[in-house]
Amino acid sequence: MNTPSPIAAGSPADVSHADFSHVDTWVFDLDNTLYPPGLDLWRQIDMKMRAYIANFLGLSLDEAFALQKGYYRKYGTSLRGLMIEHAMDPDDFLAHVHAIDLASLEAAPALGEAIGALPGRKLVYTNGSRRHAEQVLAKLGISEHFADVHDIVAAEFHPKPQEAAYRGFLTRFEVDPARAAMFEDLARNLEVPARLGMRTVLVVPPGLAVNPADREAWEHEGRDGAHIDVVTQDLTAFLNSLRA
Repeated sequence: MNTPSPIAAGSPADVSHADFSHVDTWVFDLDNTLYPPGLDLWRQIDMKMRAYIANFLGLSLDEAFALQKGYYRKYGTSLRGLMIEHAMDPDDFLAHVHAIDLASLEAAPALGEAIGALPGRKLVYTNGSRRHAEQVLAKLGISEHFADVHDIVAAEFHPKPQEAAYRGFLTRFEVDPARAAMFEDLARNLEVPARLGMRTVLVVPPGLAVNPADREAWEHEGRDGAHIDVVTQDLTAFLNSLRA
């Protein structure tokens, strides 16, 4: 397992380039990682999932919400639970829940420059759909820096944090985990990458705040775990520190 870094959250300038000098594959989660939490994007997705489940199963919104979160916690994604428990076809679900308004998402040229300066391949690994990822990357203006997107369909609907999902990703892109780094906003999604030998970076909002509108409190458990190498509140500043 990786040795946890003593770096405090919010002090990316203290990171030594040597900690990541061996990395030649940089893997980024999408939602709430490449753009800051607190925008209304995840809230929109969450609400659309709730409404879809209510309509699909004939439930009230409250019942659908409870089922949605229960499946998410048990199976890694609500979609996976619906497929297993109710034999739901995922295509319409993915198209519906990712049809969101991206107006609040602004271009991030500084982030793009920082990602572009990293040596080696840059990949997006998301539990969402490719179409959603491509739209978000385009709105951020950073699409050109990524070699590819690995989405839930490519993962054969095995979501993070399932180990099979990560192993499938590594095999598909011929990634040596000992030479890779993974960036995530959820600590539990970094447990397997750390065990496989990847460097792990947890991206959190300023002040380590938990906004109930974005995520539930239990989703942020494990932030102080030994499987986290670095915690940063500023992804762009952290990536720039690797160039120093």
